[in-house]
This record gives sequence, structure tokens and C-alpha cells, in this order.
Amino acid sequence: MKTTILTLAVCILAVFTGELHAKTNSKMKTIVLVHGAWLDASSWDKVIPALKAAGHEVINVNLPGHGKDNTPIGAIDLQSYVDAVKKAIGNRRNVILIGHSMGGIVISEVAEQMPSQIKKLVYVAAFLPGNGESLLQLATKPENKESLLTVYLRPDKEKGTGSLAKEGIRESFVADAPEAIAEKVIAEHKPDPLAPFATPANLTDANFGQINKTYVYTLNDKAVTYPLQESMTQSANVSRTYALPSSHTPFYSMPQILSAIFVKESE
Repeated sequence: MKTTILTLAVCILAVFTGELHAKTNSKMKTIVLVHGAWLDASSWDKVIPALKAAGHEVINVNLPGHGKDNTPIGAIDLQSYVDAVKKAIGNRRNVILIGHSMGGIVISEVAEQMPSQIKKLVYVAAFLPGNGESLLQLATKPENKESLLTVYLRPDKEKGTGSLAKEGIRESFVADAPEAIAEKVIAEHKPDPLAPFATPANLTDANFGQINKTYVYTLNDKAVTYPLQESMTQSANVSRTYALPSSHTPFYSMPQILSAIFVKESE
């Protein structure tokens, strides 16, 4: 069932009047945020306050090699991303894992490897793989033919990295973000390791397949396009979807609405 932004009006009001805090404080959950490629943990800065106000523990993971982390490219693979998230979770249970873009691959693998600790997976404009599918395979599907990633991706096979052409970052990633944020994303852009992009997901029906899944569509996305997003959810047993008229990064352009979705999904 798709839920549009109009149906979230009550949730948004509740976030800012404190009603959701009273409703959920006695049922605190751990919400773990996982950013996408070419971004870092600061992506979520504007959605975290509402989650904390609702009484939840929030863990914002910075993946190896991103932001100020200087892990060597050669030491980074998909499992190292997964291990970083698993370490952050520790022995916590009833965890809600939220992943953006590439982070969708990461949270899927985390759920596969520690299913008893994960309550729900929430995908935001994210790659949602089937068993044996890699990010690169998903990104090159016909449903994603309008993506600008293929236009602006600049792979460096010698270094094992990929980056986006500077002139394409705004259009493909932050088209509707506030100007200051867009400029910051462009200025701080650095190459990502290619190995995690090419690694097939190893998922089973017994583990990953049994976990509740929600997907947040981004209808104006020029990176992971809506047709691809819809295709991935149709084959993944997703129980609830939302649709936002945003670019690839709604945590920048409409953080209040995205926060309201996360709070609702934590009930």
C-alpha cells in the first residue's frame, strides 16, 4: 500500500507538538541510520532530532572511507561496511535499520547476518537487492535507464574507485537541496571504493526474507530512478511504501516529512 505525503500531515503535526513523544517514549527502539555512496553520516543530521524527541535511541553510522574516515580504499569491501553497522548495533534487539541509496545493500546484508536483532528495514531511495544481485547490476537495469549516474560516474579502475563528475553532483544527487547544503556536498565529494558496488548480495528467505520492509520512494530521483525503485519493491515483499516528490536526498530537501515517516515506522 502506497502512502503519499498528504497522508502524513497528522504525523508531522504530532512530531512538532510532542504527541509522538508521549506515544512512543514507553516503547523506545534503536534506530540505526546508514548513509549512501559519496555521502557520510552527516546526511541524517536534520532527521535525528525528531527521532530522539520521540524517545528513541539513534545510532548514526559513518561507513569506512566516508566523511573524515580515512580507511584505505584497498581495505574496504562490502563486508567491512556491514561489519561497521553490526559493531554499532552490538547486542541490541528490535533494531530498525534505515538505509539510503547504497546503504540499502548494506542494511540488507546486516539483516541477513543478524536477523534475530532486526525488527524492520526502511529503504530510502535505496538499492534493494535480491539474492545474487549487486549494486552495479541493479543500477544498470533497464528500469534505471534515465539515471544520471551512468552519465556522471567517473571510475578509476587502477585505484579501484569511482566518483561523480563535479558538474553532475547537484543534478543527480541534490537537485532540490538548500543551496548551502548542495555546495557542501559538492565541495566534500570524494571517491568511493568500487568493490562494494560490485559485490553480489548473499540473502536468504529464512533470514533477510522474513524481516518487515518499508520503502520510501523518491519520485524525482535522477540517481536511483522511481521505475527502478518500484521494480525492486515489487520483488522484495515490501509491506509498506511512501512516495515523496523529492530528488535522491530527501533528508536534505524535506527532512521534517522524512522524520515523520521514520517516527511512524517506529511505532
